[in-house]
Formats: sequence, C-alpha cells, structure tokens
Amino acid sequence: MPLALARGISANAVSVAGLCLGGLAALAYAQWDSWALALVGLVLSVGWLIADGLDGMVARATKTASPLGRMLDGLCDHGVFALIYISLAITIDTPEAWILAIAAGCAHAVQSNMYEGERSRFHRRLKGIALDAPPVPTGNALVRFYDGVASSIDRIAMPFERTLGQASDPVALGASYGARAVAPLRFMALLTANVRVWAIFVACFAGNPRIFWWFEIVPLTLVAIVGLVWHRRVERAFVRTTTPPRPKTASRMHLS
Repeated sequence: MPLALARGISANAVSVAGLCLGGLAALAYAQWDSWALALVGLVLSVGWLIADGLDGMVARATKTASPLGRMLDGLCDHGVFALIYISLAITIDTPEAWILAIAAGCAHAVQSNMYEGERSRFHRRLKGIALDAPPVPTGNALVRFYDGVASSIDRIAMPFERTLGQASDPVALGASYGARAVAPLRFMALLTANVRVWAIFVACFAGNPRIFWWFEIVPLTLVAIVGLVWHRRVERAFVRTTTPPRPKTASRMHLS
C-alpha cells in the first residue's frame, strides 16, 4: 500500500488492475489441462487477491471511497470468479458442466453474501452498536434479491440486536459476545476467496474442474449453514442470560 500511495495510484485503478489480473487468470485456466498454465492461473489469481484487498485499503487511507469504487470492488469480487467459472465450463462444454458451473456460481454468490453480512455484523457489534431494524433492500430486482439474502439474517438476529441495544454497557456486552462469536466467524472464513482460489487450482491440477464446482456446491454450502447456525446459537445464549426475567403478574403474585 505505501507504494500505491506514494505514486498516487487510486483505489479504482487498483480495482481495475485486479480485474485485469483476474481476467488473465480466467484465460490461463481455459488451458487447465496444462499444469504450467494452471500454475500461471494460480499466480494471476493471487495477484488479483492482493489487488482486491489493496483497493479498499487505499480508498480508506485516501478517503476516496465512492459508489463507483464499491461497484468496481463488487465486480472484482464476483466478476473474476464468474469469468473463471465460464472459462472452465467452455473448455468442457457439456450440459452437465454448464449446470454445475451455474449452480456453483449461485452457491458462491449466496455464501459470499452471507459471510460478508456475518463479518460486518460481528465487527459492528464489537463496538457496541446495535441494529435498530433490518435494512430495507433497494435498487433493481437483482440488487434487492442479493441484499434481501443478507437482510433475512438480520431479521433472524434481531433478538440479539435488541438485547445489545438495551444493555447498560453495550461495549462490554459486545466484547463478551465477540469472545464467543469469533469461533464461528473463523470457521466461516473457509468461505473467503483465498480458499476458492486454491481449490480451483487443485481441481485443475488434478485434471477435473468439476471437483471445484462440487466443492463449492456441497462442502462450502455446509460450512455456510453450520457457521450461520453456530453464530445464532451464540446469540441466543446471550439473549437468554442477559434478558431480565418477566415480572410476575398480579394473579401469580396472589397465588404465590
């Protein structure tokens, strides 16, 4: 990052560079039957990962975050994987391969959306900041659907949000929550792009890209489900132990 800042390279330029590296990785993986080109695809993918993390750091350091930058970042995140999925499907070019590629892409989008939501939720709560109400998805139908997946988890998580908001010391409760919630979040880190980049290379190096698609559809989906359930259990434990008992009604007090 210091080099990018010293040379005045913008966050958007870093995003575009990352997208180009990802596109070149997809071209390399189009020849996945050559181990050398599969290795080139891995190296280019790692370069894309570095750029994907660097653009946000540059934007925060220079205070130049913008809607265009967020769009480019999202395109870099999902567009590169889409290009790789498509390039692999084209090389196999069977109905089964296209079905697997599309199913894996859909699973990837949902998993990434849920993980980013969980991570954002976790870091916000560490600061003792509670969500007043689930955000209402806006934008076109596709964006509303994508955001609706994340907000559906917000609705399920609202009991903890209310508990955090009503706590006498939200920061202390947030810290206690964080100590227990860090385990499911670390488990869900298996859903990061780093894992997928290596999984794609391993599958191609093994001579069968379908291995990656099945890895995306089954094991990573299980990781997402287990992580979500585990995180909700942590929340419920705090709600049960933090929520004060209901006062006795007059009739119950009379009977006792």
